[in-house]
Amino acid sequence: MENSKYNKLVRDKIPEIIVAKGDLPKIEILDDERYFNELNRKLQEEVNEYLEAYEIEELADILEVVYAIAEYRQISPDNLERVRLEKHNARGGFEDRVFLVGVEHK
Repeated sequence: MENSKYNKLVRDKIPEIIVAKGDLPKIEILDDERYFNELNRKLQEEVNEYLEAYEIEELADILEVVYAIAEYRQISPDNLERVRLEKHNARGGFEDRVFLVGVEHK
């Protein structure tokens, strides 16, 4: 029997999917500190996957992790969106494609 090692945070239903395929997942439930650390590591993993593939599924995965981090930090999706809109209204978005080359200080 072959074993695979992953050592990474996965979506909640992944163990069920593995069992349905006839395999046996080895899992552990993380404590708060490790969960937060693994969420941040997962965010980096998902960003890297998006940068390799530029696929909508990878963007959705990034959002899923962002929402999980927000929930862990007790930030509601509405509050997260409110802060995003405040920043957008105050500083703009990225629609105009502005690239700051530098600043000449006086």
